[in-house]
Amino acid sequence: MPTPIVEDDSPVFEGMIGTSPVMRKVYRLTRQAAASTATVLLMGESGTGKELIARALHELSPRATGPFIRVNCGALSESLLESELFGHVRGAFTSAVENRTGRFEAAHGGTIFLDEINSVSYKLQVKLLRVLQEHEFERVGDTKTIRVDCRIVAATNRDLLDEIDEGRFREDLFYRLNVIPITLPPLRERPEDVPQLVEHFVGMYSEQNGRHLPVTPAETTKALTGYVWPGNVRELQNYVERAIVLAERNSLDLKLFPRSVRGLEPARISRDRVWNLERLCAELVATGVADTGDAESELHEKIVSLVEKELILQVLKSCQGIQTKAASRLGINRNTLHKKIDDYGLDADVRKA
Repeated sequence: MPTPIVEDDSPVFEGMIGTSPVMRKVYRLTRQAAASTATVLLMGESGTGKELIARALHELSPRATGPFIRVNCGALSESLLESELFGHVRGAFTSAVENRTGRFEAAHGGTIFLDEINSVSYKLQVKLLRVLQEHEFERVGDTKTIRVDCRIVAATNRDLLDEIDEGRFREDLFYRLNVIPITLPPLRERPEDVPQLVEHFVGMYSEQNGRHLPVTPAETTKALTGYVWPGNVRELQNYVERAIVLAERNSLDLKLFPRSVRGLEPARISRDRVWNLERLCAELVATGVADTGDAESELHEKIVSLVEKELILQVLKSCQGIQTKAASRLGINRNTLHKKIDDYGLDADVRKA
């Protein structure tokens, strides 16, 4: 008789911190997926913890005693990535002076984690699809077919459906990868987890640097919780480590953190969010804008509006929704800000700040 699945939404792996509802859902999905052999697609912005979840999927699976192999697909050119994934034989290319085992072979009996899967070239995606479907491949420069048994976990910080529409990603590969999708939320969508994350990193870096455990003032915790964290958990981790190193007394004073965290200047927009704005702009081109009499002028206005809306939202969040303070930092008067909040429909976001 099959063992019933017990739903558990507690943290799944060392280093996974947070008890917010969105993270509990991630933990629950991870446990359910780990018990299966299904391919998993992890989605989320950079710094949200996709590799930690990939490791948890491995450690909680029946393959836990096997290898866990990580490949950053965005760090290598097409030719190097092909050799890295599938291996090569001597003489396959100029620098191939000996046979080399690829990462898929190395992951036999375990799990292979393909990070930044969206970076893989269209040509190489064909070979990946074959491995997913047939569990076999040939090394570069060889005709001998190698069969492999490994679980595939892939991760992306892009919307692969948009990549498909742009002709950069194969639709058939997407559906083979997207058997169990798990979305990692950005830190700005789970601010209630920030104090717990801060406590964790303070303890970790105090021990590593031989420091006494410092006090975190309420003012610091409030500012860190209200910040939008464009770099997500990785950014928070780096700032806490720096504060521990630079602290001259047993307190993590707010002055130890960057001006943007203290609300003295707007937070930058992350690469992932910039890309999202670019995607929205592309959608404007593909929709009604192109039908107007002055398409270029109207497109420019809409792009400016998108960026302005994003900036206002970030400043409001950094000011905990205090409009007078936000208007001052934006260099506009409060009435102008209030009108823009109405125009952009940001009332609900202001109330959350």
